[in-house]
Amino acid sequence: MNQALNTEWTDLAAGRGALVTGLIVAGVVVVAVLIGAFWLGARVRRRELPAPTPDEQPRLPDEGPVREVMENREPDEVPRSDQRLTPHELPNHGNSPTRTGPDRERPRWNEGSSGAFGSGGPGRS
Repeated sequence: MNQALNTEWTDLAAGRGALVTGLIVAGVVVVAVLIGAFWLGARVRRRELPAPTPDEQPRLPDEGPVREVMENREPDEVPRSDQRLTPHELPNHGNSPTRTGPDRERPRWNEGSSGAFGSGGPGRS
């Protein structure tokens, strides 16, 4: 009985030793991978172009900043035909161009309203 108990403790100690050894090896591998990644990143960064100097930065045009153009666009009509047209038979190969439309007032939300659902209003128009 005593011999069987000694063998069991020895096996348990040997298993723990293997577990500890495995954890140490895994830790060394993780540290080696991290050091390798840091070294590779430093090598790549050295090969990159340097950051632009203030003189190389983009400048505003002499006319000033570009402004937004607000216009209504209307599509060109699809040509009428007795047969169904495929995209390659349409003008511009199906990429329908647009043209400037007449000026119309664009719809806006009511003053004093956020224009969104759930804005805390009375719930009816």
